[in-house]
Amino acid sequence: MAHCTIPVIDLEDFPKQSTKLVQACEEWGCFRIINHQGILSEPLAAEMKAVVRSLLDLPDEIKRRNTDVIAGSGYMAPSKVNPHYEALGLYGISSSEAVEAFCAQLDASPHQRETIKLYARAVHELAMAIVRNLAKGMGLAGFSFEKWPCQFRINKYNFAPETVGSSGVQMHTDSGFLTILQDDENVGGLEVMDRSGAFVAVEPLPGTLLVNLGDVANAWSNGRLCNVKHRVLCKEATVRLSIATFLLGPKEAAVEPPPELVDSAHPRLYIPFTYEDYRKLRFSNNFHSGEALALVRADSS
Repeated sequence: MAHCTIPVIDLEDFPKQSTKLVQACEEWGCFRIINHQGILSEPLAAEMKAVVRSLLDLPDEIKRRNTDVIAGSGYMAPSKVNPHYEALGLYGISSSEAVEAFCAQLDASPHQRETIKLYARAVHELAMAIVRNLAKGMGLAGFSFEKWPCQFRINKYNFAPETVGSSGVQMHTDSGFLTILQDDENVGGLEVMDRSGAFVAVEPLPGTLLVNLGDVANAWSNGRLCNVKHRVLCKEATVRLSIATFLLGPKEAAVEPPPELVDSAHPRLYIPFTYEDYRKLRFSNNFHSGEALALVRADSS
């Protein structure tokens, strides 16, 4: 197992960090961010983690009220594939109506509702700041991600002594563009794959957030950005909590590269596709690690 050497990006040091950010997205497909407290403060992140813990401790019959808006966006109970993992989901975090519906499903208290609202607003703003800086670094200052939907997934890993060394979540890529992960500040287990195919342990680093790029980022960038493979292993017998915020893809428009990223030296790699159609490709073929991109390659026929 390699030591963690993933890049660290200072959110308060742009445009100086632009080149480093683009390189991290091309070579790793992931990075940690520091100095994000002006958007998402540490006290708010800590309070949200407390809310997450209490929601995931609810009885199963309440958690199951958290139903899908799109496939896989609601409650996920432990399964044969991921027996130690469960999660709650909120699709459309920038919508006050969606946040209210999520809170109502779980009988959230007024304090919990307010914390979720504040966190949703802050993490969405943070996602927009990250992709805005990335687009500028790639020479695409006019590109906007503002209308792309985002969703939460709040995760709980129930690890026991007999599960140490086993998988918490199998190796996968994320289907969307970008994921902001507030990982467990005390419990490790997350690993990302580098370009050599080796897994690199991503140890907890309090006060930071981890960002992963997914399949849509690879397609949107015409293959320039890396959709990082990652997994979670059980390192110790304890509960591990994390909060993932996904910037998915355009709601109705096709995923395709901006014209600036396509030329004779960089021909179009993928046919245009909608995010929902791509999700269906992944689900219907039981693909987890970016394999569905081969089905939308421009030269696949």
